[in-house]
Amino acid sequence: MMMGGRRGSVLGLLGWQWKKSIVFTLAATAVVAGHKLLGMTTMELPTLPMAVVGGALGIFVSFRTNSAYDRWWEGRKLWGRMINTSRHWASQVVAYVKDEGHKERLVMRHVAYVHALRCLLRQQDPFADDEFLESLPDEDLEHLKTESNLTHTLLERQLTETTELSTQEHFDEFRLSNLDLSLRHLLDIQGGCERIKKTPMPPGYGFIADRLVVAFSFLFPMSIVGDLHWYTIPITLLVCLSFALISEVGRVLEDPFTMFYNGLPLSAISRMIEVNVRQRLGVPRADLPPMREPTERGILM
Repeated sequence: MMMGGRRGSVLGLLGWQWKKSIVFTLAATAVVAGHKLLGMTTMELPTLPMAVVGGALGIFVSFRTNSAYDRWWEGRKLWGRMINTSRHWASQVVAYVKDEGHKERLVMRHVAYVHALRCLLRQQDPFADDEFLESLPDEDLEHLKTESNLTHTLLERQLTETTELSTQEHFDEFRLSNLDLSLRHLLDIQGGCERIKKTPMPPGYGFIADRLVVAFSFLFPMSIVGDLHWYTIPITLLVCLSFALISEVGRVLEDPFTMFYNGLPLSAISRMIEVNVRQRLGVPRADLPPMREPTERGILM
């Protein structure tokens, strides 16, 4: 976890990347000591080549971070679609289905589906999650434990039940088609999330970026030591730490479904969906769980 209670402070950044900070500081100190104390003027390098290398390095590490942010943002858009489709599903069920028992079962099974998907994306056990367990009757839970794809099974049961209701003329085939389309959207959302989760970025991006930043930290002070002297040390630390942090941001954004502080707030989103759809069943707000709030450090999980 990044920086603890000092998240966002300069000391917190140095503490988060303390190993690299030490490497950058030692590299610059060695160059300055050799230049100022030992008179090794041959250590000086022209500024222009290092400026070109620095620009190329910035583009490289930014490319990784931008690619990782695209994954994070796609995950957020998918869960935005999950919110909209969930609300629409609940409204459809309430409007189309007249039997109260079927109506409640279809809505609560969807609540279970959302909580199950949240757990699976975070690599948690849904059968150890209270919110998932409270959404389904015990007999359903026993059968679901043997399924290879829990969320797909829940959607399949939704389709089976709505098809049976249509066959029994609870509603017509046109409304069944609308319900089927909503289930298809949910399956598309699930597939998109699974694609992000199960397709990590090539590890070469991070490996090469780290090695290039370290190499740059040894060469960069040689190009500025003649002008900045002892100030070369903090300037080198600042510049190289900036590159390292940009690269590290890409690493932590790569998987938007972790429990890391900058992961998507799936718990809060799932709770909001549950409250919204259960209210469509007529459940009073006072009987529903409260919305999740940010922690004292401003983190919404």
